[in-house]
Amino acid sequence: AMLDPDRGLSLTIARVVQRLQGSSLHSQLERQARVSLHKPEIKLESLKEDIKDFLKTSGWEKKLQNAVYSELNVFPSACHPAAPPEHIKEPLAYMRKAQGSWEKRILKSLNSMCAELNIPLAQKRPVNEQKELLNKWNEMGTDEPDLSLFRPVYAPKDFLEVLMNLRNPNYENGEQPSFRNHLGLIQVPLKVKDIPELKEDFSELGLNIGQLGIDDSAQVPPEFFENEHVCVGQKVLAEQDSAAAQQYVRQGCPTALRADLWALILNISNQPEDILYYEQLKSNVIQHDLLVDSLIYKDVKLTASNDDYYFVFEDYLYQVLLCFSRDTSVLEHFAYSSATPPKSYIRGKLGMEEYAVFYPPNVNYNSFILSVAPLCFLYHEPSKLYQIFREMYVRFFFRLHSISSHPSGIVSLCLLFETLLQSHLPQLFYHLREIGAQPLRISFKWMVRAFSGYLATDQLLLLWDRILGYNSLEILAVLAAAVFAFRAVNLMEVTSLAAAEAVLADLSTLKVMPLLQIFLFATVT
Repeated sequence: AMLDPDRGLSLTIARVVQRLQGSSLHSQLERQARVSLHKPEIKLESLKEDIKDFLKTSGWEKKLQNAVYSELNVFPSACHPAAPPEHIKEPLAYMRKAQGSWEKRILKSLNSMCAELNIPLAQKRPVNEQKELLNKWNEMGTDEPDLSLFRPVYAPKDFLEVLMNLRNPNYENGEQPSFRNHLGLIQVPLKVKDIPELKEDFSELGLNIGQLGIDDSAQVPPEFFENEHVCVGQKVLAEQDSAAAQQYVRQGCPTALRADLWALILNISNQPEDILYYEQLKSNVIQHDLLVDSLIYKDVKLTASNDDYYFVFEDYLYQVLLCFSRDTSVLEHFAYSSATPPKSYIRGKLGMEEYAVFYPPNVNYNSFILSVAPLCFLYHEPSKLYQIFREMYVRFFFRLHSISSHPSGIVSLCLLFETLLQSHLPQLFYHLREIGAQPLRISFKWMVRAFSGYLATDQLLLLWDRILGYNSLEILAVLAAAVFAFRAVNLMEVTSLAAAEAVLADLSTLKVMPLLQIFLFATVT
C-alpha cells in the first residue's frame, strides 16, 4: 500500500525523533541548552528563539542535521503503518523464505562443526587465557594455533548456487513475458536500471565533469581540477555538513582528506562514549571464547597473509572482527535487513536470555576481512577504525551477504550485471554462455567482496568514494560489466570457463574511473 507523501513524511519524522531520543546527542543538546541559560544574550521573553540561535551559532544544529541525515540514509523510507515488521525487512515473501533457509543452512553447518570438534559455540575463557589474550591484543598475528580442523562455513560459489535457484512462485515455468529472454543465471524478475537511467543517477561521472582517478580528461587539466577540488574539500570539512560531503565525494576524494570526509558522511566522530563502547566489546572478547573466533582467525591468516597489501594490518583485522562478532548494536540493522541473527547460549545456560550470544549471521568472514582491510589504510586508531567499519557494514556491506529484493542487494546486483552485459555486449554474452563460462560465475566474487582484494588499493578507494557518494552499491555491477567490456576482445577468443577466468584473473592494473566513464557515457545505447 502506498502512502501519501505527507503521511509518509510525518511517519519518517516520528521515527527519526524516536531514534534520536535516546542518543547521546540528545543528552548533549539538552546539556548545551541548559548551559546557554546563563548566557547574557539569552532573554526570557524570547527564550525559545534565543536558544535555537545559540545552538545554531555554536555548531550543535549542524550536528543534529548530520544525525538526521545519517538516519535517513540508513533506514528505508517509511512503510505503511499497517505493514507487518517482516514486510519492512523484505517485502517479497519468497525472498524472506530463501534468506531464512540459507541462515538455517549456515547455522546447521556451524552446529555440526561444534559437534564434530566437540567445542561449544560460546564459552567463558579461563582467567589465565584472558590474561594472555589481553597481553598480546596488539600482536595477535604472531600466534600460530592449529586450525586445520576448522573449515569455512561457506564459499561465495555456494551462495551463488542459492541465488541461481531463486524463483518467484507467482510465475509458473518462467512465464513472465518481459523476462523470458533473460538468459543469465539469475531467474527472478526484479526491476533493474538500464544505461539511460544509470547515466542519470551517476551524472557526476560524466565525461565533461572533473574526476579524481582520471589522468587525461580532455575537458579539464587534471592538476587544475585537483587543486580546485582539494580547496572545495577543505571547505566541506570546515562546514561539517554530511550531505555536502556526500555530494562532494561523487567526484572522488583527495587522499589527504578521505579519512575525514568518509567519517563525516558516516557521521562518526569517535566521542569518549564511542571509545568506551569499543573497550567494552574488547573486554567481552577477552572474557568469552566463541567458535567464530577460530573461523575469524583462520580467515585472517588465509586472506591477509596471502595479500601483499593487507598483511601489515593483520593485528587490526583481528581486533575489529573479534569486536564486531560481539557487537549487539549491529542487531538494530536487522529491522531493515532480510536477515535474522541466529542466537546461541553460553554452554550450560540454554534459554537464559542474559547468556544469549547473537551470532553475526554472516560467518563468511573472508568477505568481512576484505571489507575491513582497505579501511586500515585510512584509520589507525582501533576504535575509530571499528566504528567506520561497523557503519559501512550496516549501511552497505550486509546487503552483499543477504538475499533480498533491495536495489543494492546482491540479487539485484547480479541481475543488473547480467542485464547490462546481455543488452550491451550480446555477442560476448552469448559466446561465454555457449562455452559454459556464464559471466556471473566470474564476476560474483568481485561484487560480493565489493572488489576488495581484486583492485589496487588506490583504485578500490576511488570506487568506494562513489559507493558512499551515491549511497548505493549498484556501481559494483556497472564496474563488473565494464571490466568484461574492457576485456571483450580477449574474451571472444576463449573456449572454456578456465580460459575466461585466466583473462580476468588480474584486475590490479585496472583504472576504475575511465572504465566506468567509457562504459556508461561512451557506450552507444
